[in-house]
Amino acid sequence: MTNALITPAGQRADGRDSLVRLGGQRFCTEQQPSAQRVEWLKEVIGREYANVDIKPPKDMVLFNDMLIYPWQEGVRLSPIQSNAITLERLPQEPSQASQDCYFMVVLTSGKYKLEQGGREVFLKPGEMTIYDATEPHRITIPEAFSKILISIPRKILDPRLNNIGRITATRIPSAEGIGALTSSLIQSTVKQLEQFSKPTFQSLSQPVVDMLTLSLGQVVENKLTTTSHRQIMLIRIKQYIKSAMSDPELTATKIADATGLSKRYLNNLFNEENTSLMHFLTEQRLESCRHCLASAFYAHLSVTQIAMQYGFNNMSHFSRIFKKYYGYAPRAYRQLFTNFKTWQHQSK
Repeated sequence: MTNALITPAGQRADGRDSLVRLGGQRFCTEQQPSAQRVEWLKEVIGREYANVDIKPPKDMVLFNDMLIYPWQEGVRLSPIQSNAITLERLPQEPSQASQDCYFMVVLTSGKYKLEQGGREVFLKPGEMTIYDATEPHRITIPEAFSKILISIPRKILDPRLNNIGRITATRIPSAEGIGALTSSLIQSTVKQLEQFSKPTFQSLSQPVVDMLTLSLGQVVENKLTTTSHRQIMLIRIKQYIKSAMSDPELTATKIADATGLSKRYLNNLFNEENTSLMHFLTEQRLESCRHCLASAFYAHLSVTQIAMQYGFNNMSHFSRIFKKYYGYAPRAYRQLFTNFKTWQHQSK
């Protein structure tokens, strides 16, 4: 069932033509025979979002209708409506680059329950949450609902925020303040899709991601209830380092200039975590490289390309320090995962 039917862009029942104009796609179960809808939807969600198992509603035919609009830098906006359904992400590696994302959810009607990381959240219309598409999770929807899903690539959000894993399956306040503005902006954007030209629509991508980052940042800081001013400052410094670590010339002086702090003060902050400023930078670079080497997403990149992407411009130094941290040279480490995935495939 690999040739899943896609409703031609612009031919939605309500007559909207935003799909054609904005470069979107529609995936709808109505185009499938009733007996094939579950497998078809599982394939579509696995390709576009995350590998999941699906439990359809009892005593009724599965209905699910999703639109996907591409935004800048791999961000995507997806209005979705469905009847009751349960989806569970199993602990297996994502198979598509589009799955290496965080998913922001704005519920627009119905009820919604999300479980991840030992937490669970129940949403009411207008409320928001976030989850990691690559980690196990369960979504339970007991009745017909609609939501807006915004997929944000990990490489976009991770440099902006630390500790995202601590707030998945957590309610993002949306009754007032920045959360209310963010929820309203996202819902208004979807309502006005028919009015946007493609350039105007694309120009909204960055403001929406910025607003979501602010909303999430408030939750991260609220979660750190015992966090001191110095710790919050350290979180923000780490965010900057993650966003700038691709620069091979990133030095303590550059970081100090960018953050407006002295090198001595920066090192004092990191010393409180039994590390140093430059040691933290090295560890972040190495961990990013390790993630790429272990993932099928980046199989098209050479070890050298991956290393340079994260600020290593001396391959001998990179290979030596990588082996010191992980016990294998970079190429050997990648081969370990390649062999394991081949074995997994052959054993199925």
